[in-house]
Amino acid sequence: FGGGWLQVNVGMQDFAGSTAVHMIGATGALAVLLLLGPRRGKYGPDGRPRAIPGHSMALIGLGVLILWLGWFGFNPGSTLNAEDGRFAEILVVTQLAAAAGVITAVITAAWKTKAIDIGMAGNGAIGALVAITAPSGYVEPWTAPIIGGIAGVIVPLSIYAIDKRIDDPVGALSAHGIAGIWGTLACGFFTSPRLAQYNAFGDPDGGLIYSGSLTQLGYQALGIVVVFTFVFTLSFATFWVIKKTYGLRVTADEE
Repeated sequence: FGGGWLQVNVGMQDFAGSTAVHMIGATGALAVLLLLGPRRGKYGPDGRPRAIPGHSMALIGLGVLILWLGWFGFNPGSTLNAEDGRFAEILVVTQLAAAAGVITAVITAAWKTKAIDIGMAGNGAIGALVAITAPSGYVEPWTAPIIGGIAGVIVPLSIYAIDKRIDDPVGALSAHGIAGIWGTLACGFFTSPRLAQYNAFGDPDGGLIYSGSLTQLGYQALGIVVVFTFVFTLSFATFWVIKKTYGLRVTADEE
């Protein structure tokens, strides 16, 4: 294709889609949430958010476990189609990250709320799975609990912060958006030189902790900015047109 900008942008690593799948979805969700507004009754007269929990924590837990299992096919198989003999290694990396995310999310939520929050444990698992999606094919197993554990801290704190201003019913902006950003940046820190070969346009010396260079981290940050700007602009424009014509909200009775 030529062009220095495109070559730099291609240098971004995203093995199975922390940005290409998860952050893109969360970016579109942010656009529509800003136009849609909160659910009725979400915020009290003093502006404080009110919890509107799901009807069944058991079903929430089951859903998270089903997603978790599905990730074992998604990460190892989605990019190289499980043809290079690395399926088991990537599966282990995925599992280690997810388990760490649950532990740190439960600890973080308990620190903030003084209670064990099963829903937040599930968000920690999903956030960690989202975060490890980009680096799963590029990092060594020892880094997976670090990446997943940091995601498990980020997601609850992000949910609490966003909930004050934006009504995000299932924490998608945090678990898919913020965790997706962290996972994409994690490639810039933890990509192993042994595995960097699987992205021909990245830094062959690996991430910051191996190479001491900001090159790969710069590629990752640039890719995030480009993707977010493009997707948010188009999504906001599309949903704005829908709001002004057909409408976004159901009636109060339907809600």
